[in-house]
Amino acid sequence: MNHLDLVVLYEHPQWQEPLFEALTARGVRFEAFDLKSATISERDVPKARLYFNQASPSAYVRGNTRAVPLALALMEDLEAQGARVLNGSKAFRFELSKLAQARAMVQLGIDHPMTIAFNDPAALAPRAHDVGFPALVKPNQGGSGARIFKVESMDEVSELLRLQPEVWLPDNLLLLQEYLPHDPREAGIIRLEFIGGELLYAMRVRSDGGFNLCPSEVCHPVDGEEGVCAVVPAATAGPKTPTTFEPFFEVPADAVEAGRRLFLHGGLDIGGIEYLDTPDGRRVFYDVNANSNLRRPVGLAHGFDPFERVVDWLEREIAKTKG
Repeated sequence: MNHLDLVVLYEHPQWQEPLFEALTARGVRFEAFDLKSATISERDVPKARLYFNQASPSAYVRGNTRAVPLALALMEDLEAQGARVLNGSKAFRFELSKLAQARAMVQLGIDHPMTIAFNDPAALAPRAHDVGFPALVKPNQGGSGARIFKVESMDEVSELLRLQPEVWLPDNLLLLQEYLPHDPREAGIIRLEFIGGELLYAMRVRSDGGFNLCPSEVCHPVDGEEGVCAVVPAATAGPKTPTTFEPFFEVPADAVEAGRRLFLHGGLDIGGIEYLDTPDGRRVFYDVNANSNLRRPVGLAHGFDPFERVVDWLEREIAKTKG
């Protein structure tokens, strides 16, 4: 018999502290399951009514590469036994593959960057013109903006991979992706946070052009001080400008609807979806995050504590398992 209401699967404890604190304050009977060092047996049975996956594809940048396959194996095992896993194996597989996200956007008719996956630059060369240059090289299994490079030519791609073979990690599959011109400081990007298919809040993220836009206050503190993050920001010319996260109140209805369709297509229960508006009038969606690092000050600007909203939602989902 289950003796817990909830088990949270996690890899990054600092990211999850606000959630753990909110669950404890609410009196939810939960356990935190650390994916960095664990075992699974075919004799194990579910310990809770509900599981909540908070694993991150970026675990490898923190030296926790093995947390990802264990998380996926554990979720598939739990689901095979009939347990309910929020942001379960379907959502996690979707988050782990930016190629799968691009394919979904093709199927849904959502504008997105042209993307080619490759495992050998020699194979990529004849098709690189489909994307054009400048372009981005990034991991298919991304996260926190890690190992993303702007490149100007196919020769630069080959040289990058010759000098930095570690870029192939963790899964030896890379993307050449269309580079989208935009003003990262003025226009920034828009991140939509969804819970259960409904928009929780939106925020505008402004940066100096770096790729690490993680909204966690651990990575980007509210006071503008240096965060504690394994992903080092990309070097930029001139003085560095802090990345800022601002509440965004007037989200176009069509952007919310496109985000919702993508969210539901990927099987997500909670997550963040990012898009940007280009100077030539395109609205381009480019990233889906199932491990959604909510930012409390942004939620409070919208009139609520986002972690309290997450616990409200989790309590409703727990209640469904008791029916």
